[in-house]
Amino acid sequence: MTTAPAPRTPGRYRVAVVCLGNICRSPMADVVLNASVADAGLDDVVTVVSAGTGGWHAGDGMDPRAARLLSDEGYDASRHRAQQVQATWLEEYDLVLAMDRENLRDLRELGAADPERLRLFRDFDPESPGDVPDPYYGGDAGFRDVLDMVERTSSALVDQIAPLVSS
Repeated sequence: MTTAPAPRTPGRYRVAVVCLGNICRSPMADVVLNASVADAGLDDVVTVVSAGTGGWHAGDGMDPRAARLLSDEGYDASRHRAQQVQATWLEEYDLVLAMDRENLRDLRELGAADPERLRLFRDFDPESPGDVPDPYYGGDAGFRDVLDMVERTSSALVDQIAPLVSS
């Protein structure tokens, strides 16, 4: 498992989670990671956003299957609006986390990025690193699998970020 890099600004931490269209995986990670951050009492010092490498869904809400699953599990998926990642994020965020290797490659093509800060989301998965599979063309079980990966990875990531922002 990877170690989270130090924050660019002491006492603050910024995380961006990126997938292809920002309607399934990255918004699920955004919602869950934000909930984990809030549960840890860090929501005043940790910022989490999500985006897609493509902009065709910009302004759209989350995929209804993802939103329904998150709502069923007690998360608030209602505020999400898809957006496209900006090249400036590679320098502004402490961590830019791609949901799979294809998105990681696309992010690298946006410009120079510190490899310590541009990682795969599941590099922080305590069970097994790798890609978060895209559930878009599958059934409900794929969304459940993604949620399981996102929950355990988010928990592990918050455990690493907490000491970096605590004074």
